[in-house]
Amino acid sequence: MDISRVLTILKQENKKYREPAVSVVARSGNSSKVFKVLVSCLLSLRTKDLVTSQASERLFSLAESPEEMTSLDVSTIERAIYPVGFYKTKARRIKEISRVLMDKYHGKVPDTLKGLLELNGVGRKTANLVVTVGYGKPGICVDTHVHRIVNRLGYVSTRTPRETEFALREVLPRRYWISINDLLVTHGQNVCAPVSPRCSICPVEKYCQKVGVSRHR
Repeated sequence: MDISRVLTILKQENKKYREPAVSVVARSGNSSKVFKVLVSCLLSLRTKDLVTSQASERLFSLAESPEEMTSLDVSTIERAIYPVGFYKTKARRIKEISRVLMDKYHGKVPDTLKGLLELNGVGRKTANLVVTVGYGKPGICVDTHVHRIVNRLGYVSTRTPRETEFALREVLPRRYWISINDLLVTHGQNVCAPVSPRCSICPVEKYCQKVGVSRHR
């Protein structure tokens, strides 16, 4: 299938939709950008994008760097990020990661997958997102939207996001490695839903094999 054509169309079509919360943070441009990308990504796990965006804004109004975050009580972080999913666990984790960054990395977020994966609570999705949108380095961030859509399109045939990441590393042109997450997350949030996708308004419907789709609108 013509993945280049699909992603080019989505890049244009996605302009009409809200940008993913972590992508907005990544465009902040200040010295704390990468740390804020890391924290926003942690907040986004099992949480709706709008909730993530609002929680990130509240938290970053209190602390924007690992040093500032370590000065906050866990209860303060909890109040700032509520009602993100598992907010109590995430508050403790953000504080812990901030302390590790200060003690082990001089306040700097690691710029490699290996270094990021050594941080408690950071998985491949978060690590890849920090590497790509935080540092602008090659990587492929695969969340549930990316995993679902590339399989639904018939571009890959995999069972898990991890398998999808490694499959895409083999077939996806490198020029799309950084952008594919943004493009497919936005498409998945607004059109290509997990259940009953909105195929009638999908701009790339003619390219899609609809693998696993039993009902659509």
